[in-house]
Amino acid sequence: MKVIKRVKKGNGSQLEEFDLNKIINAVKKAYSSQNKEIDEEVLKELNYIPSYHEGASTVDVETIQNEVEKILMDLAPYDVARAYIVYREKHNNIRNYADNKIAFINRYKNSSNTANATIDDNSNVSNHNIAVLNSEIHKEENAEVNLRIWELKLQELYPNFNYKQMKKDFNTIMYPHDLSSQIGMPYCVAITMYPFYLNGIKDIGGLSVAPKNIDSFCGMFVNLIFSVASQYKGAVATPGIFVGMDWYLRKEYGDYYYEKKDLIISSEYTTRKQTIHKQIHQYFQQICYSLMQPSGSRGNQAVFWNCSIFDKPFFDTMYGDFYYPDGSKARWESINWLQKDFLHWLNQERLKCILTFPVVSACLIYQDNKFLDNELYEYICEEYSQGNSFFTYISDSADSLSSCCRLSSKIEKPQFNFTNGQLSEMTGSKNVITLNLNRIIQNIANSTGISSPKWGTIPEGTTDWNKNNLYIKTVIKNELIEILDRVYKYQTAYNEILKDLYNADLLTVYKAGFIDMKKQYLTIGINGLNQAAEYIGIKCNKNKEYEEFCNFIFSTIKEQNQKHKTKELMFNTEFTPCESAAIKMYNRDKKDGYWVPSDTNLYASYIYKPNDKNISILDKIYLHGRNFCGDYLDGGSSAHLNLDNHLNKEQYKKLLNYAAEVGCKYFTFNVPNSECDDCGYITKVPISKCPKCNSTNISYYDRVIGYLTKINNWSEGRQIEQKTRVYSKNI
Repeated sequence: MKVIKRVKKGNGSQLEEFDLNKIINAVKKAYSSQNKEIDEEVLKELNYIPSYHEGASTVDVETIQNEVEKILMDLAPYDVARAYIVYREKHNNIRNYADNKIAFINRYKNSSNTANATIDDNSNVSNHNIAVLNSEIHKEENAEVNLRIWELKLQELYPNFNYKQMKKDFNTIMYPHDLSSQIGMPYCVAITMYPFYLNGIKDIGGLSVAPKNIDSFCGMFVNLIFSVASQYKGAVATPGIFVGMDWYLRKEYGDYYYEKKDLIISSEYTTRKQTIHKQIHQYFQQICYSLMQPSGSRGNQAVFWNCSIFDKPFFDTMYGDFYYPDGSKARWESINWLQKDFLHWLNQERLKCILTFPVVSACLIYQDNKFLDNELYEYICEEYSQGNSFFTYISDSADSLSSCCRLSSKIEKPQFNFTNGQLSEMTGSKNVITLNLNRIIQNIANSTGISSPKWGTIPEGTTDWNKNNLYIKTVIKNELIEILDRVYKYQTAYNEILKDLYNADLLTVYKAGFIDMKKQYLTIGINGLNQAAEYIGIKCNKNKEYEEFCNFIFSTIKEQNQKHKTKELMFNTEFTPCESAAIKMYNRDKKDGYWVPSDTNLYASYIYKPNDKNISILDKIYLHGRNFCGDYLDGGSSAHLNLDNHLNKEQYKKLLNYAAEVGCKYFTFNVPNSECDDCGYITKVPISKCPKCNSTNISYYDRVIGYLTKINNWSEGRQIEQKTRVYSKNI
């Protein structure tokens, strides 16, 4: 009898000597698990296995295992055969799991870009090391666990609902954001810092008590942000950072420290001589550089940190009745100086290191055809002209707060509570589910029998989409309402999951009073709007048909949000950034045979098309204004105004005034920054050759969606999209 020399393992790439004893031992274990001795007849048949393959140099291991199963099913007791089959399946699952993880490891090792080697590409993960690998490798399992918890809660709340529908929706017309994050997390948050002034971070698991001076404030603030961020998927905003920092600075240097900023801080115990102003900049540096460090609890990416600066009317509304724990009031004069100084410092610091965070939002009130705080308005326009990169938020009243790369949340009139410090700072989003409008519209077309791919085309010369497309409008609205009804169920179930975690004392940020869960929103995201409009024959530019289409979609969603609102559930709508989701939805639709545009590789996260050369900067501002968005996008939208170079102060003043006039609430100006990879020279414009060392090894930085980062760190899909963006040469 010839003995089989080798057996193919797994994918066939590994060969090993055939060992009959391994088979016999595995069968014996199956017998032993059932408290039985192996039959001699079974042993005899097992010893015949090599003869089945005489003449063969190799044989697949699966073939041999199948032969063992057949022998046991024919000769062994049922429970033994079953035990072996279960063992084999378990072993195969373990081996397949390991093989998949090894494949991921190899893919990660061979990738120079982390964003291309993970299921949730994120350009904020710039490092390529073992720590990042170990945080990324478990994302698939996280997604499965999160989805299963969600399904079970849905079944519990809605017993008659087909919970399998959720998985179908999430794989077709919806996208649940950050499903692969750690288990059971809320999305993003803007916190009040009052509990920090009282108890430090003790109440959220830290050891530090309340900071006593400006030095401990800065150090402990960093710990605070890392601690809060570990319990959230997305951004952590601290609108009141400068309100707090100013309090400690005034304790240290007096109420009018900014007027004596050039005084030298002296001590007989040090030879170092520096001014108050220089020391403040070191505090800025300490906070920003510390928070730019990778966080283990955040998948080894920097914390998504946001902060705000306010004009005087905004400040008066937010902090006019605010008192610190010692009974003193917030002081506008010093806070205003501090926030402006920080904004200027950040711009200068980005000539040394292009800091991604914080994302800064400058909040302005515009009433009676003017900015009420003209001084701050002038200041931020000057900063824009000097190449500073931040967001501007314009409102006609302090009734909402922008605290993220585009999130805008309604706030209630502040009623300061001296006991717990609750303020209108406390807002954010508990969870985000984005609708793929392009796929939804095409599904409606297919289900109603209207011809594809272009249906409901606007007749030549017509100007009223609503009137000429009444039937289509009715069909879309009814279908959209039906889809939204499911979204509210999914969001309600997620909210209950968070409540369960809260009641189990696992969400300590809430328990400690930094945020009230009832003040956060459940967000309905929008993506694929451009493509949906194009599919039904509407051009995505400044025209009446597109305006009416946008208003129709947005108003329908907001109407349903209000209808489903309860005392503890609030819903809002935003144009979601969709760094990776926009690409995934596009590719998914293309693979499934849906129409997708050929001039882009993703669904844009704007009212306008960023690759449309015929849309001016003014058009982009108008398209994100009240005529197109109204007050419907109460969760926010962001106009990214891409320029090939910086404008002067007067030009920015005109653009801000125009944005205020047309109701464009949230926007930023993007000019790619450049960094020489050889000498480190940084400039705030795109260059091809370093003026300092003549090197052509240049890296470029831009806002991928909301945050400024190196383009080489973006996913392959986002890098392709960046090359198609239109950077306007004039306004």
